[in-house]
Amino acid sequence: MDKKLLDVLRIGIFYDGYYFYKISNYYKYEHEKKSRISISGLHEFIRREVANLSGVDFRKCQIIDAHYFKGRSLAKDLGEKVQSERVFEDILMRENIVSHYLPLRYAGEGSVGQEKGIDVWLALEAYELAIYKHFDILVLIAGDGDYVPLVRKLHTLGTQVMLICWDFSYHNENGDIVETKTSRHLLSEVFFPVQMNQKIDQNGSDNEYLKDLFVPERPPHELTYNFSPAAVRSQEQSEQTEEFISTIYNINPNGYGFIRDNEKNNIFFHYSRLTNCDFSELKYGMKVKYTAEKDEERSKREDTPVYRATRVTLVEEDGFQGGI
Repeated sequence: MDKKLLDVLRIGIFYDGYYFYKISNYYKYEHEKKSRISISGLHEFIRREVANLSGVDFRKCQIIDAHYFKGRSLAKDLGEKVQSERVFEDILMRENIVSHYLPLRYAGEGSVGQEKGIDVWLALEAYELAIYKHFDILVLIAGDGDYVPLVRKLHTLGTQVMLICWDFSYHNENGDIVETKTSRHLLSEVFFPVQMNQKIDQNGSDNEYLKDLFVPERPPHELTYNFSPAAVRSQEQSEQTEEFISTIYNINPNGYGFIRDNEKNNIFFHYSRLTNCDFSELKYGMKVKYTAEKDEERSKREDTPVYRATRVTLVEEDGFQGGI
């Protein structure tokens, strides 16, 4: 059927939550943008991209359903991080996105929580809703090749699939290369592959509908959503380590900094080690409570003891409350 004859082109959006979490942190801490992806801006981009690719008037390209899937820790395990998760859930609600969560699974005591079954749940919901809600285009925000069977099934329904994806790499706190790449198989199966990293880096703010893709910078006292790894990652095993109190000595916009510690020649910390605030909230001189461990690899390489923080908590002080 000619899409131009339709009154409305119906769009459904499905988020692989952990994938989107990685993308958001990359642009906040590793990319020169130093800003998070705006969900409302992303939805606006999707509507315009669908309009351009399908030849349908933008006003007729409507998002009728959106769903977000992710594994998460139980509230009792998150402790003070619960508020951070609630703030992001508020963002999803404001954008009319339905949240779907499964509890993280643990292999044993002290193990890191793993997502199990999220991709299957997303695929089942997407296929069922495509049948009942008659999506013309289903937008998949993901990069895993496990979604190929879903894409093929959707094509049998006459639902075309748009893939919103990113490829990027960066060096983490240990100097190792962290890489996120979209499955080539998945890219070849979808009807509309959209590689966002290329569009962002090639067009930047010159593109009319990329300019609102990132969250604008706000004053520190305003409420912003906290999507730091500490807010959504699984609770690590509690460490029976001595806690220290000191102040922030240095902050690097790439997502790391140093805590003043004269005895240990200052303590390196990474944004992923924050427990009750977002990295963007930190300022020079703020008081923090932290635990530390020796970085054996760097100590050998630099031939001097080097320490890093394993847990950093902003301390309430002078009317300031840590968190968001």
